[in-house]
Amino acid sequence: MTAKELRELSVSELNEKLGEFRQELFNLRIQHATAQLENTQRIPEVKKIIARILTILTEKESGE
Repeated sequence: MTAKELRELSVSELNEKLGEFRQELFNLRIQHATAQLENTQRIPEVKKIIARILTILTEKESGE
């Protein structure tokens, strides 16, 4: 997801997405540890998305 797409979401939707991506990151780490992960590039992608969501949440909270 791009930052533009994330900025269009509400705070509650962002929190929901944050939970989803954190769960995905957890699952990716488990797959990586058990040598079942095929696309290792997905881990840094998900980390960046989580960072974007946290940044946008901070911006929205300080803007209110």
